[in-house]
Formats: sequence, structure tokens, C-alpha cells
Amino acid sequence: MSDTSERIARDFFSRDPEEQQDLLQNTWCNKCQEVDLGMVNPVEYEFMERIFIDGECAKCGEVTTTEIVYEDENDLGNE
Repeated sequence: MSDTSERIARDFFSRDPEEQQDLLQNTWCNKCQEVDLGMVNPVEYEFMERIFIDGECAKCGEVTTTEIVYEDENDLGNE
């Protein structure tokens, strides 16, 4: 990962399709105040050594951001 403070584009669609679905479903919408409503139009990026996905809430269309956190160092996705 980068140690700069700039936003670095990543390819969300290079992830395994099952992982994509999990990431798009496990969301929180601040406007709806609900969990797991889903996300559309995902854009993945790295910022300050952390990985995020921005998209739109599948219910209301509000921009939502999810940080990808791996609980196990052996589960690092496509890094």
C-alpha cells in the first residue's frame, strides 16, 4: 500500500465476484440510518494506507463509503 496522503485508484472489479457481492451488500447508509441496503456504482481507492469503496445507497442514492478491513492477515484480497 501507499504511504502518501493522495487518493490512489484501485480496480474493484478485479476482485472475486463473490467478494464484490459481499462488499456491495455489507453497507451502512447515513441518510437511511440502515444497514445492508446495498451499494451501486462502486469506486475503490486507497487513501492514507487504507482501502475504501465509495458508491451510492441502493435505496436512496446517497453517497456511502465503506472501509475494507481485513480481520486476518492471510485474507488480503487482491493486494
